Amino acid sequence: MEAGISLFAEKGYASTSVREIVARAGVSKPVLYYYFKNKEGIFRDILNWAAEKQRDLLKEILETPATALDRFIDLYRRVYQGALEIPSLFKMIHNLIFGPPQGAPDYDLEQYHRRMLSSIKTIYEQGIALNEVIETDSKEVAVLVLSVLDFCLHMDYINPELLDPGRPERLLRLVFQGLNQRKP
Repeated sequence: MEAGISLFAEKGYASTSVREIVARAGVSKPVLYYYFKNKEGIFRDILNWAAEKQRDLLKEILETPATALDRFIDLYRRVYQGALEIPSLFKMIHNLIFGPPQGAPDYDLEQYHRRMLSSIKTIYEQGIALNEVIETDSKEVAVLVLSVLDFCLHMDYINPELLDPGRPERLLRLVFQGLNQRKP
C-alpha cells in the first residue's frame, strides 16, 4: 500500500502501472493480485484505510472530555500530524479532490469532509450544552471551523515556504474569541 500511495501521489492513478507498484514494493504481480485483485483494488483499499483512520481519529476526539475549543485544536493537531507522517497520502487525496481528472475509479471522496463536518458540528453542539459557546447555526460553525483547518493544511501543502504549524490554532482561537470588542 505504501508503494501505491507514493506512486498515486507522484503520478496520479492513470499514469501509475501495476508493474511500477510491484517494483517499488519489491513484490511480484501475483502478490498484488492476491491481496488487492488489481490496481483499482489497491486504490480503493488505500482510500478505505484512510477513511477508517479518519473515523477512528474522530471517534477518539468525540469521546475525549475537553472544551470545544480544545477538541478542535486537538483535531487540527492530529490531522496535521497525520499529514506530516504520511505526506504522500495527503498529496494523493488532495490531488484527487483538487487536481485534474486522473482516470481514477469513482470513489466518494466527499465522505471525508462530510464526516469532519458532522464531528465538528457535534463538538460544537456539546459546547453549547455545556454553555462554552454561543448558540448559532451549528452547520455554519462546522463549515467555518473546517474551512480554517482545510485552508491551513492546503496552504502549507501548496506553499511550504510559508509553513506555520501554529497558524490554525491561532485562527481557531480568534474564531472563538471573536472580532467584536464591545461587551454585550
